Amino acid sequence: MSTGLSRRGRTALAVLVALALSVPAAATAPQPGARKTAPRAKAAAKAKTKAKTAKPVAPVVVPALPRSDAANRVIAWVAAAHDNAGLPYAVIDKPTASLFLFSAKGEFLGETPVLLGVGVGDESSPGIGAKRLEEIGPAERTTPAGRFVAKFGRAFGNQRVLWVDYANSVALHAVITTHKSEHRVDRLLSPTPDDNRISFGCINVGTSFYTKSLRPLFQKKGGIVYILPDTLPLDDVFPRLRLLPYLGATA
Repeated sequence: MSTGLSRRGRTALAVLVALALSVPAAATAPQPGARKTAPRAKAAAKAKTKAKTAKPVAPVVVPALPRSDAANRVIAWVAAAHDNAGLPYAVIDKPTASLFLFSAKGEFLGETPVLLGVGVGDESSPGIGAKRLEEIGPAERTTPAGRFVAKFGRAFGNQRVLWVDYANSVALHAVITTHKSEHRVDRLLSPTPDDNRISFGCINVGTSFYTKSLRPLFQKKGGIVYILPDTLPLDDVFPRLRLLPYLGATA
């Protein structure tokens, strides 16, 4: 009588054991590529979640300052006629209380609100440059219109300013905040030009624009400042402006 399994029995038992051991291995073994695709799926899900929670960023819109038709005509004429004589220039639009800055090549460099003389008018009173400030009446505090060759120089208190009309004490400088009751900075920041008449005739601009844009451009050789009129006809202030149609046709 045999005490062990037959060869056939031992063979069958070995096959069963092998199958039993192979089933868990097959069930638990990772599928090809599973380790690679899991991080991608997780990253995609994370990106999708972030896309849902991200808040839209509104674009910053900086509105352009108003510009009168007269200012557009003068700007076009200076560019076509090269009237600036190779110097940087600024066009001051009194009706809109705005300044437009250009390089010597006519490239537009920026714009800014301005403060102007409290008096409405386009000519300086005779001898106003020799008067003390307290002697100048409100009607005399005008910003003159015309074409001016502007250069830096010293003013009262040894302050360096851009003289537009030295004989009549008209300068272009950073806004003055000495008299708080005048609210000059607030006037510059207001949305309309209605409250931009406050000075004795000088042109005030924001300090940042003056120090970063205007002063570096004019400090070496000066420049040209074109001031548009309040009441005088534009062609009377700038007679050569009448040539603009012919300059445009030539260009």
